Amino acid sequence: MAMALRALGYKVGDQVAAELLFDDWNEGRFDRIIDLCREADAFQDIPFSLDRTFVEMDKAFPGSKFVLTVRDSPEDWFESLTRFHTKIMGCDGLPTAKDMANFNYRAEGWFLKAHLAILKINEEQIYDRDIYLAHYNAYNQKVIDYFRDRPDDFMLLNVGDDDAAERLCNFLGRPGKLQAMPHENQSKQ
Repeated sequence: MAMALRALGYKVGDQVAAELLFDDWNEGRFDRIIDLCREADAFQDIPFSLDRTFVEMDKAFPGSKFVLTVRDSPEDWFESLTRFHTKIMGCDGLPTAKDMANFNYRAEGWFLKAHLAILKINEEQIYDRDIYLAHYNAYNQKVIDYFRDRPDDFMLLNVGDDDAAERLCNFLGRPGKLQAMPHENQSKQ
């Protein structure tokens, strides 16, 4: 998504700076997240992909546009997530809580702490398919319900759809500016 937005001329926010505001999100403090948003046109991933953030951003920036990206199915999302995490942590199999705790992503332990807080789980529930799928479905439904009557402000987008680039361009008022959705962080063989 970031590549597509950049190709469309948007300044995409600093992902590292955003992820380092995870504790603010976790404590329900959005002031610094909102301040960060003044530095760019578009943002993605943590903390913007987390519960409550879309509501706070909507209040802070009326008239903004929101895109919720989805996969073909929740199972596809889970498989992609676990493949990607296994790849970036260099694990032979599904990462364990210990792997996550030792993985120095933004800081040592950050990755595990984020998973536990976002999903409201304990270490024994790491990568529990049912929990992750329920979270994915509940979050997506919450966002869809929030924006239900606001088609000018919200778009549900499967970036794998053949017409994803066209739909995104039309939604953002930039028709024909992108021929296909770029794909980075590919983890599927």
